[in-house]
Amino acid sequence: MKLKHFQKMAVILIAAIINTLNAQEIQGFVYTTTNKPISGVSIYLNSEKLAETNSQGIFILSEAFTLPLSLRLEHPKYYISEVELTQNNSIFQLAPLSKSEDLDEVLLSSTLQKNKPKNMASTLLIPINEINSEKLDTHSPIDLVAAINETPGVFIQSGALNTNRITIRGVGSRTLYGTNKIRAYFNEIPITNGVGETAIDMYDAEDLQSIEIIKGPKATQYGTSLGGTLLLHSKQATAGESFLKSNLTFGSYGLLKNTVSAATATKKFSFNFNYDHLETDGFRENNNYNRHTLLLTSTYKFNAKNELSILVNYVDYFAQIPSSIGKTAFEEDPSQAAFTWKQAQGFEDNKQLLAGLSFTHHFSEKFRNTSSVFYTYLDHYEPRPFNILDEFTNGYGARTSFSKDFIFLKNKANLSFGGEFYKDQYHWKTIENLYEENDGKGSREGSLLSKNIEKRDNLNVYTTVTVRFTQKLRGQFGLNLNKANYSFIDEFNQGEANKNADRDFSPIIAPNVNLLYQFTKNLNAFINFSRGFNYPSIEETLTPEGIINPDLGPEKGFNYEIGSELILLKRKLHFQVNAYLMDIDDLLVADRIGNDQYIGRNAGKTEHKGIEFQMTYLQNLGEFGYVSPHLNVEITDHKFIDFVDGDTDFSGNKLTGVADNKLAGGINFGFKNLALNTNFLHIGAMPLNDANQFYSDNYTVFNAKASYKTEITKVFSFEINGGINNFTNKKYASAVLINATGFGNSEPRYYYPGMPRNWYGGIKVLYNL
Repeated sequence: MKLKHFQKMAVILIAAIINTLNAQEIQGFVYTTTNKPISGVSIYLNSEKLAETNSQGIFILSEAFTLPLSLRLEHPKYYISEVELTQNNSIFQLAPLSKSEDLDEVLLSSTLQKNKPKNMASTLLIPINEINSEKLDTHSPIDLVAAINETPGVFIQSGALNTNRITIRGVGSRTLYGTNKIRAYFNEIPITNGVGETAIDMYDAEDLQSIEIIKGPKATQYGTSLGGTLLLHSKQATAGESFLKSNLTFGSYGLLKNTVSAATATKKFSFNFNYDHLETDGFRENNNYNRHTLLLTSTYKFNAKNELSILVNYVDYFAQIPSSIGKTAFEEDPSQAAFTWKQAQGFEDNKQLLAGLSFTHHFSEKFRNTSSVFYTYLDHYEPRPFNILDEFTNGYGARTSFSKDFIFLKNKANLSFGGEFYKDQYHWKTIENLYEENDGKGSREGSLLSKNIEKRDNLNVYTTVTVRFTQKLRGQFGLNLNKANYSFIDEFNQGEANKNADRDFSPIIAPNVNLLYQFTKNLNAFINFSRGFNYPSIEETLTPEGIINPDLGPEKGFNYEIGSELILLKRKLHFQVNAYLMDIDDLLVADRIGNDQYIGRNAGKTEHKGIEFQMTYLQNLGEFGYVSPHLNVEITDHKFIDFVDGDTDFSGNKLTGVADNKLAGGINFGFKNLALNTNFLHIGAMPLNDANQFYSDNYTVFNAKASYKTEITKVFSFEINGGINNFTNKKYASAVLINATGFGNSEPRYYYPGMPRNWYGGIKVLYNL
């Protein structure tokens, strides 16, 4: 007989003894599928809460009740269960709830305050969409993009594993390569560089506990970028837990991924180490990818007031670049690489380090501070057909956040304030690429074309106050001040040809107002007004002659948003709806003047309007099964209000590179140790150029993943899983290059082909020490 059966018998025996000794009371016991007691389970009779389980999983009812009783067991981390309590049936089991099947709710606390004492007031009152590890686990372990793309309002266009562009509510769609106009943090350490660029592909999905997405400039303490903020959090062992874990995945196109983890934690000390290796041939020509990642996190609590944490993340990857292709190539053979990139055998060779040290001090139960210092390093080498880019960046900075509770109108309130300083030094040079003279061996260095240094400073200071006016009405009022300056040093040209220059931007002040009204425990509504901004990069500030343009300024915008959450059918059915309007002035536009040569200008005004809808339903199927459909819908109307380019007026046209509708949904099934997760993503047609002459085709992609988990012994468990992506083998563009230009007689290369049908399988082994 298995050990867990002995445990269950012991539980029944203990409950029987307790009931015998306390015949005047009615008792029950609630435990997990792994036979561990669950504390904090609410016991309901109809709509009345009768009791709550203690730390041993036991609840006690008054002797006034007569058995049998039809009860409802509720816990935020487990499936709701309807049970019958009788003299012979007082032991109940709850299955853990995957947060991916719960509502992405309006959260009332920030990540900064997640470990705060329970008596501290919340410091953020903003809508946050959370993608946790359970949600990430319903997708392929190399497909972080697919999990994020289920979030309404957020769309990542993915040209390859190393080529991603994040758009939030249309902001960022005009970025030609990579991601900017958002801020991102990993364990509260900034991972966005000095000109606002973020590389999400540097972080492994299997290392992440959650991703919080703040849409729009509502996160005062994180810099108020117009696009929003991403907060990434790594997995951590909980107190009393020690384990070794290995995940192996293999699949189509030479996919091989292996993750090894070791972790231990006590009440005072925690240590987590992860190593990951990923390689794939890709489905296109010149598409190989090979990555090694090391992640170390550790925390030590000196006492109740002081805590020290360390973070080290190192990534080393080599990725070939097939680049975008024209319409004819896309329709005939999407697996081919762009001709010149194939001839040059273009690639990226990256080494990146992120290191941070954080210290938390509690001055009292109501006042605390967390301060961090951090360092980043990036070494990047990229042969392109038009030249070879050789660059490295050293960045460092500090961040401090204070949180103070106080009383306002006899209710708890909170004041949070702090600042962040970031400085980096970017060294880059371009070199002539002689691939056409290299006998088909790919890129070869020629003469030096340019050599430059960019120094970039950014200061962000904020303050936020959160108050409760009544038991139902809460408000938050924030103010952010940001200051940036650039310095450009030309180490190539001498004398009058030298282009040394400085650019000092004026300070920007951004207010933020949030109000939340709780009509009932199952219905709330919120409104938001906020201001945001995005600075241009140094490259965008350069004129065609390479001189800094002193008139080019940041784009600025105001965000207006309302939303509501409704929970029905005994918390089984969840609805959330958001409507927003964002006006952006002084829109930053990148004009292409040659191969990989762009200049920036402020070109008018855009209006971003949209409605986002989320629905999740959970139905238990007996004691150990469930079915949960979910649907996320996004309907938008993003357009140019005032946009004149030369002699052409694009005012009134749709915003380039943004679909006017997006749907994501699926059905998740579970029964005992088996799980089946299905999902789909539909993207509407997107205008490919500012004139709206050309559009990409809409598409729908279907995916599915099945898994089986089992516990061999008390300390050893394993999981096998397998999945199919794009199982209808849809031909589609997973990313587009807007306003592409054809040189000579070549077609404009608008399209990055999405992967055809592909499969993967994996084995996970966990050993608890």
